[in-house]
Amino acid sequence: MSTLTPIGNSQGIRIPKPLIKAAKLEDCELELIVVPSGLLIKPIKNRRETWASDIQDVMLKYGNKKDKALLTDLLDDSDLEDWSW
Repeated sequence: MSTLTPIGNSQGIRIPKPLIKAAKLEDCELELIVVPSGLLIKPIKNRRETWASDIQDVMLKYGNKKDKALLTDLLDDSDLEDWSW
């Protein structure tokens, strides 16, 4: 159990070390989100730190499947013939 502690004009809370470790909050910035039942504390992940593993996960999941996105359709300049520059 923790209680709010005055810190200047604000208040703070001490989080026991085992909870910090279990919640993976060590050495990271925190995001505070107000939820109906209280306050949610989440670590802010630097997305670039996980890019390599994210790409590996996607490659393992989808392998050599062809991307059916519309990117090639968007890059088609044939509709620019009628455009006035």
